[in-house]
Amino acid sequence: MTKPSIDVSKADSMERPTKPSSAFQSFLVNFPKQVQKHLKLDSKTVKKDDGRKSSAISDSNDKDSAIALRFNLEKQLQAWMDNPFWVDSSPEIKVSVPKGSLCNLNVKVNIGLPPDAVFDIVIDPDNRRVFKNIKEVISRKVLVDEGLRQVVELEQAALWRFLWWSGTISVHVLVDQNREDHSMKFKQIKTGFMKRFEGHWKVEPILVDEQLCHPIKPKTLEEYDTCTKGKGRIASKVSLDQLIQPAIVPPPPISWYLRGITTKTTEMIINDLVAEAARIRRFSGTEVPEAPMGSSVESFDEGKASNDIKERWALRRRNAKHSHRRFSAEVDQLATAVQRS
Repeated sequence: MTKPSIDVSKADSMERPTKPSSAFQSFLVNFPKQVQKHLKLDSKTVKKDDGRKSSAISDSNDKDSAIALRFNLEKQLQAWMDNPFWVDSSPEIKVSVPKGSLCNLNVKVNIGLPPDAVFDIVIDPDNRRVFKNIKEVISRKVLVDEGLRQVVELEQAALWRFLWWSGTISVHVLVDQNREDHSMKFKQIKTGFMKRFEGHWKVEPILVDEQLCHPIKPKTLEEYDTCTKGKGRIASKVSLDQLIQPAIVPPPPISWYLRGITTKTTEMIINDLVAEAARIRRFSGTEVPEAPMGSSVESFDEGKASNDIKERWALRRRNAKHSHRRFSAEVDQLATAVQRS
């Protein structure tokens, strides 16, 4: 058996080098490295593109969520405009005294507005127009913004009054606010007059018109919206838990009076929130007028209120003055008691 052979012409063999050129050798040696480098670059590019796409998708989802929330809020406010009846209740306040602190306050109150609307009031950068104890916002910086959640560094000047003394105190806190579960945590950053000042707001939905779903008991807001055909109102259960510890806790009886004034101040904050909700509720569906700076719009009897807007505001101003006079009288009584003791 003969082996197959390849006949190569002499001319061809003369033209071809017996050994690969140095350039060709270099190519063969470096080719795998170049391929690996190219693959790594492609991988980084793909990851970067995926990151950009992921970021773009996240931003798009945040915008969609914000639009959906705003649409739902307008829909819920429309339900309140169609049926604005609501009876405001007094806040429920529990006071405890953990060791070494002035007091721990736990406040609960039901408010006739949807959770998103109440949350808007609490986290509003300009909410000093609502809460009388805030004199001014010294600084406000958003440290983290994840769409529905933000972490904010906030410094405010808060008004205080104790016995015959009064003034302002700087409160520097870190605020973690999350619209997804309508919660807001705050904690003091720098110690000063206050050694500890921290707390937690929580807003939960109340299905006001749940009876419209009888005999079905809705378990979700979607079920509630379906069974009430979009007419069901949603109110809010608001809770505030806060711990207050001055740098120096005064001994009794001063600590007792100071605790009472602190409790009263917190109650006024909640009443301001209730009053602002009532104002929004009355003007739902129309442009909500801005409350005068530092005014108090306490709840009043709807039957005694006039339909004329000017008369309404006059009545609210009278209620505000009455509230301030009452608070001042209580402080003066405490001052007299301290002097006698």
